[in-house]
Amino acid sequence: MSKKKTILDIQKMKAEGEKISVLTCYDYPTARIMDGCGIDVILVGDSVGVVVAGHENTLPVTMDEMVYHTRAVLRAQPKALVVSDMPFLSYQTDLTAARSNAGRLVKEGGAAAVKLEGGENVAATIRAIVDMDIPILAHIGLTPQSIHRMGGYRVQGKGDAQAEQLLADARAVEAAGAFGVVLEGIPLKLARQITAELTIPTIGIGAGPHCDGQVLVIHDILGLCEKYSPKFVKKYADVKTIMTDAVSRYIAEVKGGEFPDEGHSFN
Repeated sequence: MSKKKTILDIQKMKAEGEKISVLTCYDYPTARIMDGCGIDVILVGDSVGVVVAGHENTLPVTMDEMVYHTRAVLRAQPKALVVSDMPFLSYQTDLTAARSNAGRLVKEGGAAAVKLEGGENVAATIRAIVDMDIPILAHIGLTPQSIHRMGGYRVQGKGDAQAEQLLADARAVEAAGAFGVVLEGIPLKLARQITAELTIPTIGIGAGPHCDGQVLVIHDILGLCEKYSPKFVKKYADVKTIMTDAVSRYIAEVKGGEFPDEGHSFN
């Protein structure tokens, strides 16, 4: 039986040049399947608000919802490292709230680490949470909780000034104690530069092939989200078609009196 992964294992993967696989997950059955396949990191993302709850963005997601979904994933007893997202307003107001909410995701949810968005502007928050012995996965570049400031989901770091700021952000989160950093929606050359400079792992999403690992939203790779289709998403299966066929056949059999038959009934 393989042992449960820790942040030390993930950091060792960077040192040894082994790519890190990460996917989002929000429920027990998906966590069981994902972990059985050998995923390295499960991210209980606030993307649940979009792909499961149907919101237009991640901003409405609450702490209670993140605790609920983290608990559901942990019931699968995954060997993967489980990281839970800190939702909007759970860490931006003050350090006391940030520490308390990070603690909830570990104590109530069962997460081994938490993720929050931002660079230099959240370095003090990262440091405060890490000082509680709660590991932090940072997240810079295109940060979905900042879509109003960014004017939507736009690639970040194209200009020299933005690129320099992202380099400063990457250095700041590493210095603050983050064990890794998600790089989202940035040019691949910049992602390669950041990855080469940092000693902590970089996890890319729309940041090219040079990051130490990659993360995608599970609903995107399964073809289950129609709200958006970013360039960086690769669809590995068309589960929507499979589900549509199954539901359609069920409806037809119920309407036609074919289901349930004697084989699906009790005597």
